[in-house]
Amino acid sequence: QVQLVESGGGLVQAGGSLRLSCAASGRAIRNYAMGWFRQAPGKEREFVSTIRWSGTSTYYADSVKGRFTISRDNAKNTVYLQMNTLKPEDTTVYYCAATRTLRITIIPDAYDYWGQGTQVTVSS
Repeated sequence: QVQLVESGGGLVQAGGSLRLSCAASGRAIRNYAMGWFRQAPGKEREFVSTIRWSGTSTYYADSVKGRFTISRDNAKNTVYLQMNTLKPEDTTVYYCAATRTLRITIIPDAYDYWGQGTQVTVSS
């Protein structure tokens, strides 16, 4: 069992930056691909970014490409999402997730463990 706890969310002005962290416990995540998703009230969970267990491969949604960067530190059992040039439409709850699949995936149902989410609010 893997427990995931996100942190780093908050209120920021448009154009600003935030760095989300996802701390894992229970098991080492070095064998898990990790992902970030976001979900607004009444909407489906949306893929944001994912990273292979080794950190050698990443993938981003078109909406965040060039602005967000995913990274991981397996020694610290932590995954990060650096968010730059934030826009009001980035406002929502962000979730960290872990999957035992070897390939990175953008499909929420492929992820086995989820955090509780952290709110990101970008003011215009």
